[in-house]
Amino acid sequence: MIELRTLTDGGQAPASVAEELAAFLAAAERSLEIAIYDVKLHGAVEQTVLDALLGAHERGVAVRLVYNEDHPGHMHGPPPPMTAPELIEALPVPTRPIPGIPDLMHHKYVVRDGSAVWTGSTNWTEDSWSREENVIVRIASDAVAASYTEDFEQLWRRGSVEASGAVSPAAVQVNGTSVRVWFCPRRGVKLAHRIANAIGHAERRIRIASPVLTSGPILGTLCEVATEGRVDVAGVVDITQIEEVFSQWAENSGAGAWKTPALKTVLRNAPFSGKRSTPYTPSSVHDFMHAKTTICDDTVFVGSFNLSHSGERNAENVLEIADPALADRLATFVDEVRARYPAVSV
Repeated sequence: MIELRTLTDGGQAPASVAEELAAFLAAAERSLEIAIYDVKLHGAVEQTVLDALLGAHERGVAVRLVYNEDHPGHMHGPPPPMTAPELIEALPVPTRPIPGIPDLMHHKYVVRDGSAVWTGSTNWTEDSWSREENVIVRIASDAVAASYTEDFEQLWRRGSVEASGAVSPAAVQVNGTSVRVWFCPRRGVKLAHRIANAIGHAERRIRIASPVLTSGPILGTLCEVATEGRVDVAGVVDITQIEEVFSQWAENSGAGAWKTPALKTVLRNAPFSGKRSTPYTPSSVHDFMHAKTTICDDTVFVGSFNLSHSGERNAENVLEIADPALADRLATFVDEVRARYPAVSV
């Protein structure tokens, strides 16, 4: 079984997402393995999730949690998390910080009883649940859960982003649907080429939602496809973050020399919209265009992975799902988000 929930800016209350997450956690009978980049909840919303975790622990469920431990001066990739380590460590369950040095533990997944997974682009913050575009995927499959458990154990035992993600992306069947699970950083380069290959071989449509577009293989292929104009290509980005990327490339003649014109070509030749999110500060609203999905014909890539070079090196996860109905639904989501924001002007 594969279930999907999409979130939009202002489209739902944090309490509704908290209740859905709590229900997933509360169904655990034996184990919960949690890998989460960012946690920042308050009041009743926090209590809903906390009660589910404590309730699982009190009835004997083995709960373990890893989280990203950021450091001062982190200047690349997604905005730094707001997780307060002392609050995580105060939980009566085993926890482990994973140093985000130099690359991030960027997962947002839960493995329940070795048989079901909650994943996607969505952090455990009230802004993520109310002010950002995001995707949540729940999948019931022993085989898929086993892959996530393998990745979690690598993080837990080694305490390192770099040493994680060594999991086979072999296809498995979930109720007749082909699913592959990709983990970074060990499969980061292969994942980028896998998505690029799907873009290059698409015959009907390509839809993309990603805050930025900086992965070399993906950007190069997308530039070619958008220029040829033979496939229906469209997408949505976070224009605030795109402008920051252009500024960074202007200071780096190496990457910027070819990536700047390539990205501008994509944004000029395909109808991309851009959300002008609030520039990041610790106290500002975090209203980023945060969804991370690529649809190529009837195949979906969805997870925590920005289409970025940094994403290839972070601890990330992506589900590759070959399912026409799911592809239609996510393509519609991308088009609905696109319609909310103005066309990108380069």
